[in-house]
Amino acid sequence: MKLIVQKFGGSSVADSDKLYNVADIITKAYSQGNEVVVVVSAQGDTTDELIEKAKSINRNASKREMDVLLSAGEQISIALLAMAIQNLGFPVVSLLGWQAGFITNSAYGSARIEKVNTSRIRNELDKKNIVIVAGFQGINKCDNITTFGRGGSDTSAVAIAASLHADLCQIYTDVEGVYTANPREFPEAKKLKEISYNEMLELATLGAQVLNNRSVEMAKKYNVELEVLSSMSKSSGTIVRSVAKMEKMFLSGVVKDTNITRVSVTGVPDQPGWAFKLFSMLAAKDINVDIILQSIGRNGTKDITFTVIKDKIDETLKILNNYVLPLETSKVIFDDNVAKVSIVGAGMETHAGVASQMFEALYEEQINIQMISTSEIKISVLIDAKDADAAVRSIHRKFVR
Repeated sequence: MKLIVQKFGGSSVADSDKLYNVADIITKAYSQGNEVVVVVSAQGDTTDELIEKAKSINRNASKREMDVLLSAGEQISIALLAMAIQNLGFPVVSLLGWQAGFITNSAYGSARIEKVNTSRIRNELDKKNIVIVAGFQGINKCDNITTFGRGGSDTSAVAIAASLHADLCQIYTDVEGVYTANPREFPEAKKLKEISYNEMLELATLGAQVLNNRSVEMAKKYNVELEVLSSMSKSSGTIVRSVAKMEKMFLSGVVKDTNITRVSVTGVPDQPGWAFKLFSMLAAKDINVDIILQSIGRNGTKDITFTVIKDKIDETLKILNNYVLPLETSKVIFDDNVAKVSIVGAGMETHAGVASQMFEALYEEQINIQMISTSEIKISVLIDAKDADAAVRSIHRKFVR
């Protein structure tokens, strides 16, 4: 007997037919003698619809009340899925995040899991129940509902798998696994049989939407083996584990991210401490920066350029303008018509000339590079947003055959 955690996204439970399809997947695993815990997201576009409803009432609603509202989507999903499983004749119980033992900090909208008290889940499994858990949510020390942010149900599933020492955590989605590019946009993409935690974490952080990066980080920390597969297909998926056997391809993926803005602070004093002051102020407001480029000092000044996600640009500009306005030589400019295109692969460490091949692929499409960032297993470039698809296609053609 194995303990399996299964997670189903919103598109997998969007309507009655899909709910019964998911119920069939779950009950087949249960009928094979396994203990089964299931984590479910809100149906379809429910979360977006709830956000729009909130905006129609109060565009400045508190984050606490937003979490109370948004957690309702998963409550609907788990109840409907439990009803479908009951109708198929199987024992099942649905639990909200707090009932399943999720204790978090108080960062409403992006709460971090502090612990999972799995005693209730364990008791229900001992009763031979299938356990359906609302993903994306928990409670803080004051018993207030919290949510984990976009993709939070992935994190819920991995946290349960880690806490229960599950044999496998299956993440069901609308694609058949992890591909070398987004298969919805690039049909030539190839599905990977395996991928390492490090590669998957880079891909998730760089814009791939298959897995939430927090869930991959947690899986790596607690050595939870993941399988990414489709709820609409019986095909085998992609295994995410510590070490993956990359046979012919040393590149695991090409990914684009258009949800970024390039910000430049020009003419700041070329003195120690200015970069520290600038980025520490952004960090204090929980604004993450990515690619950073600093110019060589000239005439006593220097320029600093970096990227942030688009949702944070207004807050970023407010902080920076307050910072540089007193400086006669300085100004802040930004450009949100940019995209970050990245390649990821553990094999890059031992293959020379990867960067030159990537840049050659961009040159062949006459695509100009604005900024470059590298690590042991990834190379990212900043380019014009209009060139993003052509860049991905050209790079993919260069590396993946």
